[in-house]
Amino acid sequence: MEEAQFREYAQRIIDYVVREVIGRPVELAVDTPLVSSGLIDSLALVNILQYLEDVTRMRIPASKVQPKDMDTVALMLATAQRVGKPRK
Repeated sequence: MEEAQFREYAQRIIDYVVREVIGRPVELAVDTPLVSSGLIDSLALVNILQYLEDVTRMRIPASKVQPKDMDTVALMLATAQRVGKPRK
């Protein structure tokens, strides 16, 4: 994934997490711990994973994703690249 694409995807995911999951203004960076810090719970990961698929246009098998793979936005994008398959 190119750097510009990474930054675009990361910002879209950060905006989504703040707006739809956390629901209040908070400063997030690509390396901000989300799950391990308690900022989001494991139930929110289902929605975030679905959004990650939409942003990256990849199919990401939930069975291949662990909460630790979704702890930061950078890890989410790395996981999408590692286990995701391009949508047709």
